[in-house]
Amino acid sequence: MKLLILGAGQVGSNLAASLSRERHDITVVDIEPKRLQKLRESYDLQTVLGVGSHPEILERAGAHDADMIIAVTNCDEVNMLACQVAYTTFHTPTKIARVRNLAYLRHPELFSQEALPIDVIISPEQLVTEHVARIIQYPGALQVLDFADGKAQMIAIKVEPGSFLDGLSVHQLADALKDMEFRILAVYRGGESGVLLPGPDTRIRTGDIVFILASTPVIKNLMQTIGKTRRVRRLLLAGGGNIGLRLAAHLQSDYQTKLVEHSTERAETASQLLSNTIVLEGDATDEALLQEENIDRVDVFCALTESDATNIICSMLAKKLGARRVLSLINRATYSTLVQSGVIDILISPQQITISGLLAQVRRGDVVAVHSLLHGSAEAMEAVVHGDRHSSKVAGRAVSEIGLPRNTALGAVVRGGEVLIAHHDTVIESEDHLIFFVADKQRLPELERLFRVDVVFV
Repeated sequence: MKLLILGAGQVGSNLAASLSRERHDITVVDIEPKRLQKLRESYDLQTVLGVGSHPEILERAGAHDADMIIAVTNCDEVNMLACQVAYTTFHTPTKIARVRNLAYLRHPELFSQEALPIDVIISPEQLVTEHVARIIQYPGALQVLDFADGKAQMIAIKVEPGSFLDGLSVHQLADALKDMEFRILAVYRGGESGVLLPGPDTRIRTGDIVFILASTPVIKNLMQTIGKTRRVRRLLLAGGGNIGLRLAAHLQSDYQTKLVEHSTERAETASQLLSNTIVLEGDATDEALLQEENIDRVDVFCALTESDATNIICSMLAKKLGARRVLSLINRATYSTLVQSGVIDILISPQQITISGLLAQVRRGDVVAVHSLLHGSAEAMEAVVHGDRHSSKVAGRAVSEIGLPRNTALGAVVRGGEVLIAHHDTVIESEDHLIFFVADKQRLPELERLFRVDVVFV
């Protein structure tokens, strides 16, 4: 595909890096020459210096024959106008814009084809809010990913010493939980081992991150059985910006929620908007404040300020003072090693979450969901099967006949409202939703080709 990415910030740069490995024809537009130079030196792509909404800049970038424009600059107005110009002047087929301001998002009529012709709107704050909310609902998980409109879920769990999973083989775990239908799709062991697609004899070890796929009800039961479910009642959120406000509004009816905000103006705004949340004006890195608010009784502490440094400091302090579980919003990937140290339980990367929302739009075939995993080195993907045995390489065939690419595992088939764990003799039908784990992203083009419907395929 020929792709135009407007904006070489963290989202745009990471997206370009991810897609360049898949041999797309990519051009990145930005107003900062140093950002563009770094991308040119690191990846096989083209760059154009200028404002992405200007017609002459889009023309220089090749908008006249682009398949897709992805506008992810830091300015909503530039992103929206760029899509309008791409539609009106260059007839670009697919237009995606990152829009962050709720003042726009509250009026969906603005984004109709007759107004602003944007095909897909990406709201990072909304995606991050949903992501964090799922983790709070499953406090023993590192990640919780939805598929098939929430009918299936994939969870990532870190194996603790002496826990239920520690020392069991995949076969032994399946036998111990034989009343539950699930699939261990992958095990991340780090170091040279990296990601393993396990067989029945693969033994789970302390420190492994295990990716498990099942129907949503089974995931809930499984988490309880393996001792990864803890009752969550008290939440303390640090930061009253867009994400903090959204998350508090989303959770305040189900949990005892407090929000700490340093800015007087933001604290006053939050207190007016949040009817069932205690809003405190103060510094979340203040030890006395955290102790006064009984941090040792907090089930989940979420650091959601706009400063990575503040998030790291207050998270480490909250953990030291007794918070049971600590989540931290961190934008810079270089800080991810802090999570591995165990001081911070879960790192939330807005960039990776946003990129996951974008990748589903870029993938060929009928791909409806993509989740970027393990800092972008792996993916979980949901794709829909079309056609029949004569026109499709998948429909009407058993799993063993499909010939999946190496380092790719098919976990489940969602058929109507039913989640079926995939086995070698499972026959795929048209309109099935298939959920994969892709350990090697270089195999993605092969996987995407399986879902193309050919008129003359024999």
